[in-house]
Amino acid sequence: MLDLRGEFATGQAAMAEIGRKQEELRAMLLRIGGAIQVLEELLGQTAAHTQPQDQP
Repeated sequence: MLDLRGEFATGQAAMAEIGRKQEELRAMLLRIGGAIQVLEELLGQTAAHTQPQDQP
């Protein structure tokens, strides 16, 4: 019975660690996604300023 309780506690600790890692990964992906969006917007602005304007 003590072995089962020990295994259960070990499993709970592993689940908690996985939950922490999941939250860290989620935050990292949000930061990376934000950085990608900013870079795309900056590149779009740069491209708009460097392309010749079509004039009729």
